[in-house]
Amino acid sequence: MVRTQVYLTEEQDRGLKGLAQSTGRKQSELIREAVDHLLAESRSKDWRAALEAVRGMWADRDDLDGLYEDLRGDWERRRKRLYGE
Repeated sequence: MVRTQVYLTEEQDRGLKGLAQSTGRKQSELIREAVDHLLAESRSKDWRAALEAVRGMWADRDDLDGLYEDLRGDWERRRKRLYGE
């Protein structure tokens, strides 16, 4: 773990101390949990933004039916080669 220093408002400090006392957990544990939650939320938003950016990118293509058939054929040949069915 890496040690770091964080400045809290007095209200945040009181709230964190109260939460730690009421849950029987350490303040540092609660802070790490909050940071994990914030990072997970950020990654989720990044993922949604990436999906939004590519939405409809193939909407004007008229060759997708052939592409899908080619991919399905490739998958079927690979499955037979790997599993002998």
